[in-house]
Amino acid sequence: GSAITSSNWSPSSWRQKEAKQIPKYPDEEALKEAEAKLSKSAPLVFAGEVRNLSDQLANAARGDAFVLFGGDCAESFDEFSTDHIRDTFRVILQMALILTHAGSKPVVKIGRMAGQFAKPRSEPTETIDGVTLPSYQGDNINKEYPFTAEARRANPDRMIQAYDQCSQTLNILRAFSSGGYANLSRLHSWTLDFVEMTPAGSRYRKLAGVVEESLRFMKACGVNLNSPQFEKVDFFTAHECLLLPYEEAMTRVDSITGKWYDTSAHLLWVGERTRQPGFAHFEFVRGLENPLGVKISDKASPEDVLEILDTFNPDNIPGRVTLITRMTADGIRAKLPAIIKAVQAEGRHVVWVSDPVHGNGFKAENGYKTRS
Repeated sequence: GSAITSSNWSPSSWRQKEAKQIPKYPDEEALKEAEAKLSKSAPLVFAGEVRNLSDQLANAARGDAFVLFGGDCAESFDEFSTDHIRDTFRVILQMALILTHAGSKPVVKIGRMAGQFAKPRSEPTETIDGVTLPSYQGDNINKEYPFTAEARRANPDRMIQAYDQCSQTLNILRAFSSGGYANLSRLHSWTLDFVEMTPAGSRYRKLAGVVEESLRFMKACGVNLNSPQFEKVDFFTAHECLLLPYEEAMTRVDSITGKWYDTSAHLLWVGERTRQPGFAHFEFVRGLENPLGVKISDKASPEDVLEILDTFNPDNIPGRVTLITRMTADGIRAKLPAIIKAVQAEGRHVVWVSDPVHGNGFKAENGYKTRS
């Protein structure tokens, strides 16, 4: 069963709906050129990989796997480096190792990278010293600094630059996940230098020691530790589906199944500000075969959540929808139990993911926004 409830969906049908958070491009010709170029570009991810993630998420929806989601709040062009990607990948591998060991369940590893540029903003403009300009919406749309009209103008060429960076990021991730770096026998070398001398570092080393003992035992029993399941790791990418001109241009029909996949990432999510039924983002993602994430804050009612599931997963396929709760600690206590009860009472299959980082922000004494 497909997610498409009616035949009137196409990758461009979102254009008939009201769109929130989509920048106004002053140069429409340049935008059309960028879209045309992207639509001819190679897919960043492949339908078979997306189906593999859907299968793994279905296991998680049944309670047979654990999902680990990690990465930057937003990627930038300036901070792009192989080392940065490797360190993020390494931390996720370490966390997955700890979770697998503690929970005795496989861990589905998803990085919010290779596409996490665009930022939803609460205000469309920003005013500094009496000058009002469009808000910074992420490196794939405009520039944060300097605070000038030129930098803040939405520039479609930045979509192409974002695609190129995503392509490089995925190339690096594919090499790390299959080229032996992810080999379990190297788990001691994953320890990041800065945690080496901390209590957490010593706890990790102890755990690594226990896992290595298990591996030695398996080897002694004749298990081949050079087989692919020890050498490789499945690593998937995800980002917020925000910049619809880019996402539409990256959407392709799968030649095997005839279904539509957004090839910019394995999993896409819609945010709290863009998940309203009847609006453009909701319309776009409902026709995709990719697994979908939906951010749920303490503003969401059980009825809202069931309506989302009716639209995105009418056939109740396990792994199709991941609900990502972004609530304060108090909000979770007050609101989440009723949502979980409603979903369970209706017999809906969902993956539950908690996002404790967003929604728990506060300004520290030094003025930085941080997380509790």
